Amino acid sequence: MGAVKVTFTLDEATVKRIETASQRLALPKSQVVREAVHDYYERLGKMSEQERKRMLRVFDEVIPRIPARPLNEVRRELNEIRLARQRGGRASTVDR
Repeated sequence: MGAVKVTFTLDEATVKRIETASQRLALPKSQVVREAVHDYYERLGKMSEQERKRMLRVFDEVIPRIPARPLNEVRRELNEIRLARQRGGRASTVDR
């Protein structure tokens, strides 16, 4: 694919980071920007490490709150739900 020249306005701190990365990696600044955009694009829709850790903390907090129930009770409730769905839904406790 051919190169397309574009113009962006960036803050000084970002420009400095690009320049520093360019010098440290011995790459042209345009290559640094291309790789940074590529890496950012690859992460779209994925959780960051911070988000992943937060979700794991929530999971660790919520799981112990789930009440322990005997397996036969769980199976009975699941069967009731299946039968109710086959019959068009569970009976409502609200008067119609």
